[in-house]
Amino acid sequence: MTAPQSPRQSGVTADSGQDIRLLLRAATMYHLEGATQAEIAARLGVSRPTAGRLVSRARAQGLVTVTVAAPDHLGSSIHPDTERAMEKAFGLDEVLIMDSPADGTPSGDAALGRSGSSVLARRIQPTDTFGFTWGPEQVAVADALTARNASCRRVVQMDGSMSSVDYHTGVDHALSRFSEQLRAQPMRLIAPLYADADTVTAMRRDSILSQPLLAAENAEVMLFGVGSVSTSTTLFEGAFIDSAVLGELENLGAVGEIGGRFYDIDGVPVDSSLVGRTVSVPLDRVHECTTTILVSGGAHRQESILGALRGGFATILVTDLDTSRWLMSEQKGQR
Repeated sequence: MTAPQSPRQSGVTADSGQDIRLLLRAATMYHLEGATQAEIAARLGVSRPTAGRLVSRARAQGLVTVTVAAPDHLGSSIHPDTERAMEKAFGLDEVLIMDSPADGTPSGDAALGRSGSSVLARRIQPTDTFGFTWGPEQVAVADALTARNASCRRVVQMDGSMSSVDYHTGVDHALSRFSEQLRAQPMRLIAPLYADADTVTAMRRDSILSQPLLAAENAEVMLFGVGSVSTSTTLFEGAFIDSAVLGELENLGAVGEIGGRFYDIDGVPVDSSLVGRTVSVPLDRVHECTTTILVSGGAHRQESILGALRGGFATILVTDLDTSRWLMSEQKGQR
């Protein structure tokens, strides 16, 4: 074992005014002037290891105070403290809180899209498979995506979109836009969201029809919104589910869905009649994905978002300030 160095051996005399002066000088050079440890060593006449110890001791003795603050003109529009608190409360890698309200209007969706696209552009890698569910928020992300330096290998649809009525999900537009902006191969999932259980089983066995879904299930990055359990949800409006199924889901305690797969307020998947009929990435595969970006907000989506976060389906959340405050209040109340 090596004996600890004496103050003289370390180049610093302990408990002296000269010692403090040297600590302050080294810390000033390092933190304020941007000097390297080698430059500090040369200017102060000490060894490079000693220069590093001087900087470390200055921090350890409370001589260095670090303040991080937003510019005055941006202080009310960014919320780093709330973002960090939410990351800790829900175990998330990143939370981005936008200042605009996410109220389900075109302008609200557009604001979510701009914020979501900035996160996606930073996270996506050239070799990734990128999967997304259809919905207005995801279309908004696709429309806002203009990242020239972002790219991936392929883009794939995570859930079927065909319905019995003429309902525009925006999936074709989003797939085209994502693949174009990310310079990726598009993979279209030509399938309904819900079908007979035997049909779903046959699709998964088919070597051609199963390819997009298998690719989506193994995607490195997933982007999705959440749907609520009400007559205002896109699944009800698009005739994907009817009032009988909606009533069943409510009785089971469902509060939200991802890709047509429903879960309760704690993020536990509900065992409804839709489970075996759903053509989409299963929730357990969403949970296992390394990077899952949830883009949603507004009072009409709050419970759906809370359930998704408690279920661990998202590693990154993009939402609005009011929703973030509500989520934190609910999570604190559970403890």
